[in-house]
Amino acid sequence: MIHTAYEIGDMVYAADDILNDGGMPGVEETEGLIAPAGTRGVVVNSGVAELDKRQAIYLVRFENGPDKTLGDPVGCLPEDLTQNESVPA
Repeated sequence: MIHTAYEIGDMVYAADDILNDGGMPGVEETEGLIAPAGTRGVVVNSGVAELDKRQAIYLVRFENGPDKTLGDPVGCLPEDLTQNESVPA
């Protein structure tokens, strides 16, 4: 069983730029940047990687645009996220 660092509803921030690796449905890989470092988001689900059940994965909806609406869920590894607000945006 994986110990989860984040729970559903936790506020998190992108620890580094979150880039599209081609695995996000409906988003072209060429679009690149999904969430810049420091972007605030909320954990909406968690699970494990299909190929490595020891690897935690979090679905996060990051704020985007001037009105800060929540974007589509993005799969993130634990090291992609932080609860430290001081990450530069």
